[in-house]
Amino acid sequence: MVKPTPMEEKLKYSLLRDLTDSQSIWTRSEKRTWFLTLLAGTCMLYSTRTTMPLLVPAVASERKWSKTDSGTVLSSFFWGYTLTQVLGGYLSDKFGGQKVILLAAIGWSMLTFWMPNIITSSSYLSSYSIPFIVAIRIFNGACQGVHFPSMISITSQNLCATERTSFFSILTSGSAMGTLLTGILGSFILDYFGWPTVFRVIGFLGLSWTLLLRYYTMSSDRSRIINISQPSRICSKLGPSEAVPWLRLFGRASFWACVLAHACEMNCFFGWVVNMIPWLALPPVTFFGKSLTERLIAKQWSLTRIRKLVQSICFLGQNVALFIMCHTQEFNTALTCMSIIIGLSGFHNNAVTVNPQDLAPNHSGSVFGLMNTVGAIPGFLGVYLAGHILELTQSWSAVFSTAAAINTFGWFVFTIFGSTEAIV
Repeated sequence: MVKPTPMEEKLKYSLLRDLTDSQSIWTRSEKRTWFLTLLAGTCMLYSTRTTMPLLVPAVASERKWSKTDSGTVLSSFFWGYTLTQVLGGYLSDKFGGQKVILLAAIGWSMLTFWMPNIITSSSYLSSYSIPFIVAIRIFNGACQGVHFPSMISITSQNLCATERTSFFSILTSGSAMGTLLTGILGSFILDYFGWPTVFRVIGFLGLSWTLLLRYYTMSSDRSRIINISQPSRICSKLGPSEAVPWLRLFGRASFWACVLAHACEMNCFFGWVVNMIPWLALPPVTFFGKSLTERLIAKQWSLTRIRKLVQSICFLGQNVALFIMCHTQEFNTALTCMSIIIGLSGFHNNAVTVNPQDLAPNHSGSVFGLMNTVGAIPGFLGVYLAGHILELTQSWSAVFSTAAAINTFGWFVFTIFGSTEAIV
């Protein structure tokens, strides 16, 4: 008996799929390849993102930056990060997230690799030194802003509905791995070789990942089979895609519940981004949230009810940790609470973060982009708000209480108005 070729196996798999399934095929092998590739990419994304926060004290000391200069350089990343979220999602939905992620990754990897030269060269610009570095940081943020919208677009286009949530939620745990990589490897290199070498090594690792993506993972697409039961989907790739029905989305409470809940959780999340140890809690909690979601689905709970329950665990658990932090002076207790806050974001990654795939599966990249644009605002405004509250009250308890209040608002909104019913 003649053994079928891999191409014949793919074609057979395509013909046997449900006629209502309009997804293109990812075989089990391709799922594994893309999962590992995108997880490593998210790891490298966060590793390059957290390099500057780790190194800015050393750079500022050497370059004679003021605290205002350092703060401006750090916060400017989020100015660019908010600019490209929706655009990145739209381009990914239309042309394919693989291409968008690749081009953007080349940008943020090269900027990280050449950052020592950029910082050194800026000294020749005299009074324009900091504005020049800020401009580069804005562009770096713009490059990184397309990653998550593109990634959720890829998963929506290549996985069936029952697989998207767990697949994407686990990919988000790469953020913790990247932060830990910078914290451990970056700190070691900083101590023994200096801050320029940290930029070089992390940037080189990012560039290496782009080569893996382009010449290994993306090359497998050339032999892929599209579900021939839906020829209209094949044709749609050749022409302009359907415009995103923003007005219909804007008119639904479930859309705004998703957006606002994400922004509220990000306000709590971004406050601890420069601490390394709490990030150890994120991956296992993300896996636990995935397992809990799958078990509840197996028990035939409604998906809307599951999303609300999982997100409630995130918000309420974080509020308990914030309350304890308001009343403790112990470092170990505070560190434990920070770990809980970061870790519980893993439940958020299994609820609100994947909600755009429920609300608009064919436009998930664009919807996630808008959601993450609003969610990125706490990256710079939230820090200023916390600083202002601290200056007025001289109390960290007031800062933590404000974060808890914002969390509570997001919890109420999502619990009342959140939904997994597709809008478009």
